[in-house]
Amino acid sequence: MKKVCLLAAFPLLLLSASAQVTTVVYPLAASRLSDTKESINRIQTDVPQLLQKADVPGISIALVRHGQLVWTGAFGLANVNTARPVKTNTVFEAASLSKVVFAYAVLKLVDQGKINLDTPLNKYLGNNYDVVNDDRINLITARHVLSHTSGFPNWRNTANESLPILFNPGEKFSYSGEGMVYLSRVVEKITGLSFENFMQQYALQPLGMSSSSYIWRNRYDTLKAYRHDILGQLSGRNQPENGKENAGQDHGNAAASLCTTATDYATFLVALMNGTGLKKQTWQQMMTPQVRVNPKYPAVAWGLGVGLETMPEETNLWHWGDNGDAKAYFTASLKNKNAVVYFADGANGLSIVKELVNDGLGGEHPAIAHLDYETYHSPSRLLLKAAMSKGAAPALQDYLQQREDNKDSISEDNMNSIGYVFLRMKRADDAIAFFLQNTKDFPASWNVWDSLGEAYAAQGDKPKAIASYEKSVQLNPQNTNGADTLKKLKAQGK
Repeated sequence: MKKVCLLAAFPLLLLSASAQVTTVVYPLAASRLSDTKESINRIQTDVPQLLQKADVPGISIALVRHGQLVWTGAFGLANVNTARPVKTNTVFEAASLSKVVFAYAVLKLVDQGKINLDTPLNKYLGNNYDVVNDDRINLITARHVLSHTSGFPNWRNTANESLPILFNPGEKFSYSGEGMVYLSRVVEKITGLSFENFMQQYALQPLGMSSSSYIWRNRYDTLKAYRHDILGQLSGRNQPENGKENAGQDHGNAAASLCTTATDYATFLVALMNGTGLKKQTWQQMMTPQVRVNPKYPAVAWGLGVGLETMPEETNLWHWGDNGDAKAYFTASLKNKNAVVYFADGANGLSIVKELVNDGLGGEHPAIAHLDYETYHSPSRLLLKAAMSKGAAPALQDYLQQREDNKDSISEDNMNSIGYVFLRMKRADDAIAFFLQNTKDFPASWNVWDSLGEAYAAQGDKPKAIASYEKSVQLNPQNTNGADTLKKLKAQGK
């Protein structure tokens, strides 16, 4: 570590012998490394094992200590098909971590007097956006949107339908990406800037987040990680069809489209914890609970655009990101200005969140319990891995014996998810085994019978498919998709 100080203004790059672990130690923060060394050692020891067990190809992670970025690590692969490694400059999807940076930029507009947190947003926009015949649109403010109390759903079912308001604004917490997009349209109207240009001018450029953008950039072709599914297999990449930058057509998404690096986002967290760029009063409002999130976890609250863990000893900031096959998470302590942030290029990236936050920060974090993501060593994950290696029948036999011994059962949804993994792989026999088990465990569930019918149809066993769909529709006459499929199957026999 002493050698770091000799490098003055340049970070020290360390590449492991396997060429799949890269770390950067920041020399300007060398004096802060003494209380960080243990965290770094834990991360470097644990992460390779966690990635393997969770079937997550790669992650990038950064640590902040005492308000200063001290370390960035890159582990695993950005693309399993080409074996391209994750590096510290690899760009990841921030997913919903995008919302926090957007909220910060909006609060800068508040400081400029261009928007009021408590003025109805349609007053600025000049219309009712995509809301039809609901006067409650006249009540929704920036405060409601940033605290997820707007009444909007997370996402509407289709982009072409009107946007519903599900409850009175301010009534309760209900997470909404739609609200963030609505607010971004208001911001565009107020500033006269495209959303991307607004974010660059108000947040990304002032904070030195030079690798970050809410729209695709041509340089991302060689820098951005690919997505990987629940099995750790390549599932694609979120990019334009032609792979080319088009700032005129790509407007970005305030709720989910930020592309960034762990280094850039950690830089943002430093600014966020310090209140850089915001008036003190505005920053304090951002960090003040606006609503409690979950009665089961009373310490979990929401400020203006960011999650809060409000414990007696300290308050932590937090947020998670979930773009399906790309995940992200951060926790930051306001008390000592320590933080950890990581980005994962696999569907199971949040199955290891507890371990990574514990290694990088330690302490109690009720937000993780509130999110309740399936862990990498859950019974369903272990069953899936066993079935992949030796087939469904022996894996299920072992599971049933273990369930009898320890009473640790798998939920209906998780068992169904395993079935669909095999159905997508065109292993209908294995899928049927899991769906059949689900009908035994949850015989009154119309959905499991519907899934079983789908698998029998894929196998080509029409009589059993018909019988399964009939059972599903009998249990739920509102299952119109099942009823339509049933009619088609019966018509094929005529």
